[in-house]
Amino acid sequence: MAEPAAPRAARLFAGLLLVGLALVPVLASLLGQPFWVTLFTRILIFSLAAMGLNLVLGFGAMVSFGHAMYIGIGAYAVGILSYHGIDSGFVQLAVALGVGALVALAVGAICLRTSGMAFIMITLAFAQMLFFLAVSLREYGGDDGMQLKARSQFGLLDLNNATLLYYVAYALLLAVLYGFWRLVHSRFGMVLRGCRSNERRMGSMGFPTLRYKLSAYVISALVCVLAGMLMANLTRFVAPSYMAWTVSGELIVMIVLGGLGTLIGPIAGATALLLVEEGLSSLKLGIPWLDTLVNQHWLALIGIFIVLVVLVLKQGIYGWLAARKA
Repeated sequence: MAEPAAPRAARLFAGLLLVGLALVPVLASLLGQPFWVTLFTRILIFSLAAMGLNLVLGFGAMVSFGHAMYIGIGAYAVGILSYHGIDSGFVQLAVALGVGALVALAVGAICLRTSGMAFIMITLAFAQMLFFLAVSLREYGGDDGMQLKARSQFGLLDLNNATLLYYVAYALLLAVLYGFWRLVHSRFGMVLRGCRSNERRMGSMGFPTLRYKLSAYVISALVCVLAGMLMANLTRFVAPSYMAWTVSGELIVMIVLGGLGTLIGPIAGATALLLVEEGLSSLKLGIPWLDTLVNQHWLALIGIFIVLVVLVLKQGIYGWLAARKA
């Protein structure tokens, strides 16, 4: 049976959010604020990664604290190949997706035989293993990371152009959003959500639940790999910090903040969190002691913001709108 359409307020919010993101470079140019393009490119990249994690977390109830390692895999595929003089984006993309798929298959096959706290800890353990592996790669900067010699080359697509890089990230976001919408509303998505509710019952009905969950895990990992490639090209820098467990935690916060198990939620959550983070870290109120307090303790204020949103809007920013009656 088809699901009811989202309430009008939720559809309006989603439309305004996507249109607003599409217009960022235009507004930045008109207002003479080129930094906005860089800031919102970062927002798009984290939105993409959060969408990837949300596929298994929001729709499959698989709490992974290891998805940051796939961001790292995408970033290091660009960085290591660039270090050796291979700047072709197509080669980097193939290597990143290939390595990411192999790692996700291996990790997923092990992790998905567990559940609950065991699943969380095993995903965290694998992420930490790759983190310390990256730290040990002295030739590629080790703990300090390394600067990219050049951005990925995709023929006519010149990623050195900040606006073009932004729209590449935006196009990928829309493509993944549409793909996930089709996926979630297909037989595959129904089975995945059925596993979230009662996996044993789905198994007794004849569905190979492990196969479905592993497929979802690999797909979600590959989306994070794409986000990692974009991040490396945005910053022209690669470091082990990209795959720290705290990055996975930030992605989870973005998903919960925007709306767990919704398609637009991760985008709304990433946008809200990163804009608040940027605003608080550079806020100037004209009162010296208050400015010092805010600028030095803005992380604590972000924590208060997150707590307030979760307490007031229990389903998240977009989730609350989607749960309302039309």
